[in-house]
Amino acid sequence: MHYIIGLARNARLQAQVKLAELWMKDDYERTGVKQRLVDEFSYAAKSWAHERRVITRLEWGAQGGNPRFIVTNLEGEPQVLYDDVYCQRGEAENRIKEAQIGLFATRTSCHVLRSNQLRMLLAALGYVLIERLRALALQGTELATAQADTLRIKLLKVAAVVTRNTRRIRLYLASHWPSAPIFAHAMGQLRSP
Repeated sequence: MHYIIGLARNARLQAQVKLAELWMKDDYERTGVKQRLVDEFSYAAKSWAHERRVITRLEWGAQGGNPRFIVTNLEGEPQVLYDDVYCQRGEAENRIKEAQIGLFATRTSCHVLRSNQLRMLLAALGYVLIERLRALALQGTELATAQADTLRIKLLKVAAVVTRNTRRIRLYLASHWPSAPIFAHAMGQLRSP
């Protein structure tokens, strides 16, 4: 099993990078430019059976030092693992938060497990639809990078009059709806082959 996880700062880790931080502090004070270093070393906490690879990201700027540590068993350059693998977990967390807040994915208050499963499945389906709407229909608009809750409020949660006769169903939207041009653009994009 491969892993890459954050490691809490402690005195032993701080001692391991102290010299590098002093050099970075001197360089910052001399140049005024924020200093950054990504490196690695072997480390074992007292409870670990053996040493593991620790990648450290050190920064020194106007606020002082800001060391971060991660432990991993993945192969590769430390900077690539830190920037392109570890830091990208934040994007995944943002997407999860977006689904929870914007699409109510945390509402699992039913007493029956199947009902809660269905609610989660519907929230996941809603998120996929929102994501596809952004990717396929909203490119080039002000809502191209909008959060799910913003899209729901500005584009989908719209008052309309619905009329139905034997041949068709019609939706009448407000004539002065602020998002009408974006809605029309999105419908045009979805309609085209």
